[in-house]
Amino acid sequence: MTRELLSRIAETLYWIGRYVERADDIARLLDVALRRALAGEEDGTAVFAILGHKGAGPQTAETMVGRLAYDATDPGSISGCVRAARENARGVREIISSETWECLNVTWNELPAMRAAAERLGPHHYLRYVRERSAMFFGLADGTMSRDDGWRFIVLGRSLERADMTSRLLAVYHASVSGPPSPASPTWRLLLEACGADESFTRTHRGDRSKVLEFLLLDRLFPRSVMHALATAEQCLAELAPHHGRAGMADAARAAIGRVRMTLEYADTASLPEQLPGLLAALQEAGEAATLAITDRFFQHTAPAGWVRGGSSWAGV
Repeated sequence: MTRELLSRIAETLYWIGRYVERADDIARLLDVALRRALAGEEDGTAVFAILGHKGAGPQTAETMVGRLAYDATDPGSISGCVRAARENARGVREIISSETWECLNVTWNELPAMRAAAERLGPHHYLRYVRERSAMFFGLADGTMSRDDGWRFIVLGRSLERADMTSRLLAVYHASVSGPPSPASPTWRLLLEACGADESFTRTHRGDRSKVLEFLLLDRLFPRSVMHALATAEQCLAELAPHHGRAGMADAARAAIGRVRMTLEYADTASLPEQLPGLLAALQEAGEAATLAITDRFFQHTAPAGWVRGGSSWAGV
């Protein structure tokens, strides 16, 4: 295969990982937000802010679902992400396993039926389906693909997307608690539930609210923490492009991720609330630098797709 073809395949696999993880993340966040909206505790403002829709005011539950779940033309919606992942997978069917391709293909083809069922049973039926299919895809990738570079690019994309979402949630929470009180401000429970961390956190820290930041940022064992996602991304990069020099780090992406991971590694857990703005800024800078460096080193020189037009994200630089 030519170098250009290898570059195209690597980029496609990387974005499959990001899109599937993004669909899962949005489904988790939207599921929590809709439950809170029914209780009168959420008006959609925080959800749109987390996903990069600047200036979005209060939204009805129907508007949130329509824009963030069902709109296949919007790359920042669940349906748009599934569509993009499936289209990317169709172009690399000879690289991924048949089971992973079938998972994405069936998921996309079943979405209209899931949406129709959601009209009768409620949107949680649709959102649960997306979460389950996302988990199935990554489980099949882990169970049926060799641990080669193709698998590493999928995991690399998933890891950076996961770190991005967790840091977005933390950034919006910090902005809400720093400003005037609002009934739509996300709470710690929203953060934990949107990250799929509520049960694991409760088992680990017995519901000690003072440990939430530590858990979502620094926990080495929880797979959706920023620390775990960064460590996984760094390991993928180390295996994709081993560094054999005696000094320094020539891989700019690995260096950017490694520096911010070490900052988190040695952060003072007692003063995390005070350090949070600086840590989130460092994470944003590291993510942008890593995305640019990965694109420059491994992919064709095309601008990667962002969350939304005009939004700021690790993917949209």
